[in-house]
Amino acid sequence: MRIDEQLHGEAREYLRAGLQGSANSHRAFITDTRQFADWCEQNSYAPTPLSAVALVEYVTFLGRTRSFFTVQRHLASLAKLHRQHGFPSPTTDEQFKVFMKGFKLKKTVRQKQAPDFSIKQLRHAIDSLPLTPTGLRNRAILLLGFTGAFRRSELASLDVTNILIDEAGLVIRLDRSKTNQFGEVEEKAVAFASEPEYCPIGALQQWLAVIDREQGPLFVRIRKGERVTGERLSDEWVNVLVQQHLGESFTAHSLRASFVTVAKANGADDLEVMNQTKHRTTVMIQRYDRRRNIRKHNASGKLGL
Repeated sequence: MRIDEQLHGEAREYLRAGLQGSANSHRAFITDTRQFADWCEQNSYAPTPLSAVALVEYVTFLGRTRSFFTVQRHLASLAKLHRQHGFPSPTTDEQFKVFMKGFKLKKTVRQKQAPDFSIKQLRHAIDSLPLTPTGLRNRAILLLGFTGAFRRSELASLDVTNILIDEAGLVIRLDRSKTNQFGEVEEKAVAFASEPEYCPIGALQQWLAVIDREQGPLFVRIRKGERVTGERLSDEWVNVLVQQHLGESFTAHSLRASFVTVAKANGADDLEVMNQTKHRTTVMIQRYDRRRNIRKHNASGKLGL
């Protein structure tokens, strides 16, 4: 192969990666565009280029069952689809923008947030786990997910080589994350807990002893009979186990929300919290802080009456 052909091949790979974005973004794009293609076929529209009038109809259709924020994600996917085909996006049409202002006003725009759990609830969940491979794995996931403020995709993508434990505590090196798409060095530190039964480092060491290897995925699937496999645990399963052990109202995102809420309630400043969550702005920290609950955190009970 000639050198210029090699360069062209590499350039195409870079372009493909840029168009796709992260793995999660690409999955959402594929799902959104497939649904859009089905709707277009049912309504005799060509997917690209789509007129602003047709887009108004599609958004109205989505709005029957989707939240405002989910509709926004679909619109981002459609804009991307038009860019890929070399067409201007109908989302930039001025009349469509006016329509979206009205759509936003009429729809409930308050995004449903994952609830936070208390330290007492977390301890109760940990206490209920058996000392089996499944119990030890789930204990490590819950404690590490909470103390490290991990997203479920980050937990699922961890490898054994991402883990460093010494006398000072635990350091986790992330290869990539939602806010780190380009593989920059990103680390999280986790301290030893005062109570051994709730220590994320101790739980992780017990799980590492179970898998007994120096590379490969950190959290893996376990088959019937407590047979540990080498198959990476999916991020969907991380969500499932959070609901199994903490309650159906919670999600894997509750691990991050609870970290922020508990840390802030115990006096951590925004910079300390952001150093763990890897958020870029304090605005996001405020959104994650569940102390705005009007019953749990209200100054009316501190008036001395």
